[in-house]
Amino acid sequence: MHLIKKAVSSLLFLLIFLSTVAQQRIWSAKQANAWYDNQPWLVGCNYIPNTAINQLEMWQAETFDTATIQKELGWAQDIGFNVVRVYLHNLVWQNDPEGFKQRINSFLNIADAKKIKTIFVFFDDCWNKDPHPGIQPEPKKGVHNSGWVQSPGEHMHNDSLSWPVLEKYVTDILTTFKKDKRILLWDLYNEPGNGGYQETSMPLLKNIFKWAWSVRPSQPLSVATWDKKLTAYNSYQLTHSDVITFHNYNDSANLEAEIRMLKSNQRPFLCTEYMARTNNSRFSSHLPVFKKYLVGALNWGFVSGKTNTIYPWNSPEGTTEPTLWFHDVFRPDGTPFDEKEVALIKQLTNRK
Repeated sequence: MHLIKKAVSSLLFLLIFLSTVAQQRIWSAKQANAWYDNQPWLVGCNYIPNTAINQLEMWQAETFDTATIQKELGWAQDIGFNVVRVYLHNLVWQNDPEGFKQRINSFLNIADAKKIKTIFVFFDDCWNKDPHPGIQPEPKKGVHNSGWVQSPGEHMHNDSLSWPVLEKYVTDILTTFKKDKRILLWDLYNEPGNGGYQETSMPLLKNIFKWAWSVRPSQPLSVATWDKKLTAYNSYQLTHSDVITFHNYNDSANLEAEIRMLKSNQRPFLCTEYMARTNNSRFSSHLPVFKKYLVGALNWGFVSGKTNTIYPWNSPEGTTEPTLWFHDVFRPDGTPFDEKEVALIKQLTNRK
């Protein structure tokens, strides 16, 4: 009897162990490619309504602007966009978790009605380090992303004792939406190491993968490569993402070289940030390359607004509207910055 109990106990331990390993495993390349083969050519944009300066203003109850989202995603649908990448923020969840999830669901309903899938981003190392909930600042004239905020802010980023709150945030959102077909994939961490953090973001990056694996949603998990010099980050992100994502704001020759290089990973991949006109990253030069290789493509920005991303990075305060916009496609009234660009997008997405 003792031997039987011991054998049963060992078997239960083995089953629990194998279940844990299965739950935490990264998708196989076969699984990732099968998922990608079931997608259309993915083309879209990074999206925030023109009425929001940052993630907080987009998602807080007082400023959640469904009318503008409805209108602007209609424009996205009209030109053939079928995916948007949208940033969340931990502070919105900390202040109002149930309300935040309801607003996420509302956003997904609007996007889904337009036949648009969503990529959600959890963490972000870019721009202002000290986010606060409540009323957000007004834009600084001419300053690119003057009010965008990191998630988490610097204090929480550097204080691992505060991370149990972040774990609860990530796992709650993932658990709530882990089987939601309106969500294309989860982008766990935007540009780790940016904002001067360098290697200090690696522990948080590793933890968010661990937290996400504890839920193991049905959608793929990814963190995009963004700087070739960050070799430790790049290696980790490429080997731990179910589906590879990357950012490229360089010219088309550089883009094509990166696409050929990424093919060696034998996993599907999509570019979740590109298009900076004065960097020679444009729709006319890049979208045909993405379509040639059937690589998903999401440009930065959609409607010119409070984020000020028509202005280039590091633009000084007081800069007047540039003749050549840096990012964005439409003015707030729906007028395209460049009619020829919109015509090209429609042509390549078979909307014309």
